[in-house]
Amino acid sequence: MIAWQKEDGAKRLLQLILLHTAWKVGSGQLHYSVPEESQHGSFVGRIAQDLGLEVSELVPRMFRMVSKGQEDYFQVNVQNGILFVNSRIDREELCIKSPICAIHLEVIVDKPLRVFHVEVEIKDINDNAPVFSIDEQILAIAESRVAGSRFLLAGASDADTDANARITYKLSPNDYFILDSGSEEDQNKSPVLILKVPLDREESSLHRLLLTASDGGKPQLSGTVQLVINVVDANDNPPVFNRSVYRVKLLENSANGTLVIKLNATDLDDGINKEISYFFSNNVPSSFTRIFSISSNAGELRVFGKVDFEDVNLYDLQVVAEDKGNPPLSGHCKVLIEVLDVNDNAPEVTVSSLSVPVPENSTPGTVVALISISDRDSGANGQVTCSLWPSGLPFKLTSTFKNYYSLVLAEPLDREQVAEYSLVVIAQDQGDPPLSASSSLLVPISDVNDNTPTFAQPSYTIFVRENNPPGAHIFTVSASDPDVAENSLVSYWLDEKLWPLSSYISVHSESGKLYALQPLDYEEVKLLEFQVRAKDAGLPSLCGNVTIQVFVLDENDNAPAVSGLAEDTPTLVKVPLAAGHVVGKIHALDSDSGYNAWLRYELHDTSRGPWRVGLYSGEISTTRALEEAEGSNIQSLLVLVKDHGKPVLSTTATFSVSLVASAQAAQSDARLSRMGGNIKPLADTTNLYLMIAICSVSSLFLLVILVYVALRCQSQAKDAMMYGPGTATLVCASEVGSWSYSNRHSHILAGVSGEAGGKSDLMVFSPNIPVFSENGKELVPNATGQVSCMEPL
Repeated sequence: MIAWQKEDGAKRLLQLILLHTAWKVGSGQLHYSVPEESQHGSFVGRIAQDLGLEVSELVPRMFRMVSKGQEDYFQVNVQNGILFVNSRIDREELCIKSPICAIHLEVIVDKPLRVFHVEVEIKDINDNAPVFSIDEQILAIAESRVAGSRFLLAGASDADTDANARITYKLSPNDYFILDSGSEEDQNKSPVLILKVPLDREESSLHRLLLTASDGGKPQLSGTVQLVINVVDANDNPPVFNRSVYRVKLLENSANGTLVIKLNATDLDDGINKEISYFFSNNVPSSFTRIFSISSNAGELRVFGKVDFEDVNLYDLQVVAEDKGNPPLSGHCKVLIEVLDVNDNAPEVTVSSLSVPVPENSTPGTVVALISISDRDSGANGQVTCSLWPSGLPFKLTSTFKNYYSLVLAEPLDREQVAEYSLVVIAQDQGDPPLSASSSLLVPISDVNDNTPTFAQPSYTIFVRENNPPGAHIFTVSASDPDVAENSLVSYWLDEKLWPLSSYISVHSESGKLYALQPLDYEEVKLLEFQVRAKDAGLPSLCGNVTIQVFVLDENDNAPAVSGLAEDTPTLVKVPLAAGHVVGKIHALDSDSGYNAWLRYELHDTSRGPWRVGLYSGEISTTRALEEAEGSNIQSLLVLVKDHGKPVLSTTATFSVSLVASAQAAQSDARLSRMGGNIKPLADTTNLYLMIAICSVSSLFLLVILVYVALRCQSQAKDAMMYGPGTATLVCASEVGSWSYSNRHSHILAGVSGEAGGKSDLMVFSPNIPVFSENGKELVPNATGQVSCMEPL
């Protein structure tokens, strides 16, 4: 006994040395082995030494061992670094019938932190004897059975593995039977009892044999079952199948009641001894008998439960045919049912790592999601293709591995066109008919600041009446930005690089409202042209601009002014005079424009007499002939000068006429000649110069405005937004004709203030978008495209 222990110890030491060497050379994992059922404290290995650790540093380095999800079968003695068995290990309980049974341990030490992997293989010992499912097996064998007849016996099972589970059978010595326990390769084959010589019931009607099942372990263990053989008379021909093995193919999911095969066994006996019943052998697993059934009389094997290829694809059924003789005889056969796969499993789509939202400036090739496809079927039924629906979206599927795909960006994105995409990933197998599955994805697109604030049109034309109250709201600009959140928040400001407008115009940074900071004076400023910029709050911010033209409309705020008239120097007029003779002219100017500057002349009622004044010319003439007898007197004419504004403004002028006879006039002329004085014909010369100047300036200014408007209309024809059916024009009409925005001065502020020019009687404006404002109220053209300002005289 002591020698055996020493030999066993030497073998273990050799094993440990070999294992340690293999660990050093190989993968770096310690491997030990220990027999199952080892006692508590049994030596396993010097783990500290094998890991290259000193025993003295186990405690300071917090040596500890962790088993992965299992009980603490092992422990380490930190005093000597030995790994030993902590609790009972039953290999059959731990690993059942697995050929390799190992417990994986993790050894952890600190300072520095290191992790070692240790594998302890649990060696099987022969601690389970073969066991029969029954204690006694009864056989009925007719005396007429010939030598060589075979009888299937119930086999034994052993919970051990490998050689410990290799079962051999032995029959107790007798004169009639021998045992066929199969080849050594077929470990699980049930034993077959073979009749060596015919039985003689008269000699012996009962035979008791002992069937012993022994395993291949050391020491060898065995189990026994009692065989009780009843010898019966007469029925000496068993049923016989025409084949020992039947092979059948069956589609999975076959309906209950489907005929698999009709078995037929024949019995050469006659009468009740040839009537056969069919049933499954005791060796058929109960799970198989829940799926198939066999009719006892007809031998029809039919589907009884759910046949699923994915669960079991081959069934091995042993069928027994037994006659109704006394005692009954039986024959057996094997039915192998191969289950054929049908396409009964749709693919499964799994989406993982969905990276949303996707920035709209993402480059093509950006991975949005990872998709995996699976199908439980086999062959073509399990081959899956993956696609996207609908087509035409800026995404595509890229295969990364078998049944693994990446959803990637195929084209550039634009959130302002499409803010989110609804995708459906469709997986379809190649079965017949094909099955498919789908998974819906919602891919939102996040915004980046890629859109400049945009005005509805590149420029606006505004008409504002002069003398507006300070701070009057004259117009509102609005820019849109299709981005979202802070990228679409627009603020406004004036571009004052070309001309400082801070004293005239301001814009509200949030609402875009334009305000006139002070009353506008048409006589000083007729046109304000500037740019309003719109900037979003994105990073970096983007800007847009619009040109604003503010035309100042004239108000009748200037009364006519008379010039070139000396009231203390009367005009000498020779009599006699014919009716209609012009004796002089009143010269008056009005700083206003249009109707407000259009003057009319009237004589005061007290100054009528033989005089009249031209309604629009201001020329004073006689209403009748004047005789020489009416000379030698001075008449003062009170002339009332009015404009056509609303309200009407006026002024008065006194025109003195001295009537002298011809002789007196000659003396006066001679006297004046001697004094060196000259009297100039005001009526003719002044009127001529004035008419020439007015016509020249008016024509030139009209030409400039028409060219300007034509260029503006041409450049903005594509983008213009108009009120009403056509281009609006401010039109005024009176009894002397129609005019468009009459202007007295051409003083225009555009960039830098210009100087005052000459008077223009006619000024035509045709802006693309006429917007009229009076004290902040916008005036929109009517259906004809005109804003009428007809005024009665």
